[in-house]
Amino acid sequence: MNTLPKSICLLALILCLPCSIMAQETSSELPEPDTVADQSLLDCKEQKWGIGFGVRVASTPFKGDDSSLHDLIPLLYYEDDYLYLDGLEGGLKLLNADQWQLRLLARWRFFDVPDDDYDHLIDTDVLDWGLQLRYQPHDTPLYFEADIMADERQRLSSNWRAGMVMQTGPFIVDPYVNLRLKDWRFNDYYYGLGVDDIGSGLDVSIGVEATYPLAEDVFLLASLEATWLDGNARGSMFVEDDFQENIFVGVSYQNGSTTICKSALDAKPFVRMAHGWATPSDLADIIAFNRERDKENNQLTSIFYGHPLADDLFGLPIQSYLTPGAVWHWHSDVQNSGQEYVLAFKHFYTFDWPVTWRIGVGEGLSYAANISYIEQTEMDDKDIEASKWLLYLDFSLELELGDLTGLTSLDDMWLGYSIHHRSGIFGSSSMFGNIKGGSNYNTVTLQYHF
Repeated sequence: MNTLPKSICLLALILCLPCSIMAQETSSELPEPDTVADQSLLDCKEQKWGIGFGVRVASTPFKGDDSSLHDLIPLLYYEDDYLYLDGLEGGLKLLNADQWQLRLLARWRFFDVPDDDYDHLIDTDVLDWGLQLRYQPHDTPLYFEADIMADERQRLSSNWRAGMVMQTGPFIVDPYVNLRLKDWRFNDYYYGLGVDDIGSGLDVSIGVEATYPLAEDVFLLASLEATWLDGNARGSMFVEDDFQENIFVGVSYQNGSTTICKSALDAKPFVRMAHGWATPSDLADIIAFNRERDKENNQLTSIFYGHPLADDLFGLPIQSYLTPGAVWHWHSDVQNSGQEYVLAFKHFYTFDWPVTWRIGVGEGLSYAANISYIEQTEMDDKDIEASKWLLYLDFSLELELGDLTGLTSLDDMWLGYSIHHRSGIFGSSSMFGNIKGGSNYNTVTLQYHF
């Protein structure tokens, strides 16, 4: 059976995002409201979204010099009638009935193996795809979840989870028990490291997740989990511990609790086209206007769709967008053409001086189907393996052409400059291969709001 390329799956999900979002915006199948208050809720255009960062520390059951690993993790949140993002998980809502939910999802799975000892044996960039069924009985905090997941080589696992969401004062607590069934290909690869044939198994995990409000729409996140590995995994020639533990602490902004509902947003959807040139300079040098030109003249072209989320952020007039994008890295003398896919949030602050300007900052995740030359050469110089998954940042400065030229036909058209940035968060995340560095492109942008 041929492997479905990860890049095709990501492209399909990214293409679904604007289609699903626009379908939600044009949906007219809303129930008749009973009161004016109900109508305001139904007409609310503010959507559930959020961003955050967390630190995860996990023990490793494998033999080696590292007894624990740590990650600095970016978190993305979003939910509408069709799509959702929940930290490091996201997907499509196939069924959203009274007590049942069926979802097509992708989920990041951490594989805690000592990098220096086993990097040559296994790929630690793990994004699983699958289906999840959730049952939430009426009038009870209990819930039940079951999924079937596969990695890019169709190694199968299945999670069966029972939990209870409770509120104690300001705390929201979710204790749970999880059983994970693993087929023999999964266990042989991830615990036998492709060398030791150990067979299938069943892991047992217990844990608790908690949320605590720190301020308006700002939350402290925490979780603790312990896993007892199955007998076959414990018997692997590479494994020395029966248990694995992980602790997570993070902070997130998630709108909703204090958001003022608006029947229409001032922020409009947009399409952005950009073309850019690679630079070996790091981000700090670029911002300080001390950038170098890429001698190989590597270039990219990108297109992004912007879905408006909110007009204000922390009480300031900062517009926020969910923005999926596709990037094409052009063929050159030193690299083949390749694709990159981005999912991010973008925030804009507009000011007049003396014409209308706008500063933008974006953050999210980037997946490169092919590592670009400018990125690969930096990794080669540092003698480390490049990562297809990296943190994505976008910094932009634009001016409105309508205000600049006085032509009303150019209103909502913005011309600007942006930095297209991929990095591994200073080598602080095994999620991104513990790499320090990445790539930068100086781009010219044309963005139209409609």
